[in-house]
Amino acid sequence: MDQLRILVAEDEPLVAYDICESVESAGYAVSGPFSDISSAMLSFQKDRPDCAILDVTLYDGAVYPLAEKLIAENVPVIFHSGNVSSDEVKRRFPHSCALSKPCPPAKIIDSVQNVLAES
Repeated sequence: MDQLRILVAEDEPLVAYDICESVESAGYAVSGPFSDISSAMLSFQKDRPDCAILDVTLYDGAVYPLAEKLIAENVPVIFHSGNVSSDEVKRRFPHSCALSKPCPPAKIIDSVQNVLAES
C-alpha cells in the first residue's frame, strides 16, 4: 500500500521543517513544504494529497483559495496559524480543523489521523 501524502504549506522555515519531520516520522509521505500558494497549488494539481496542513498566511497571501480547491476535491484541510484565530477559520470553513501556533507535533499528527479517519 502506498503511503498517504500530506501537503504542507508553511512559510516559516523552522515550523515547516518541524511539521514535515513530524509527518514523515508518523509514516506519511510529504509534499512540500511550500512557502507560497502558487507552489502548493501546482503540487496539488500534479499529485492530489490525502490531507493538507496549511498556514493561513503564506508569502503570497491568504491560503483560502487553495483551501477551497482542496476541500472541493474532498481533501481534508488542517489550518495552522499564529496570526488568525481558530474561531475565525472555523467560521469560514466550519468542517475543517484549525490549530493555533505553537502547536505540539503530537497534536498535529493526532489531527491528521482524525481528519483522515473522517474522510
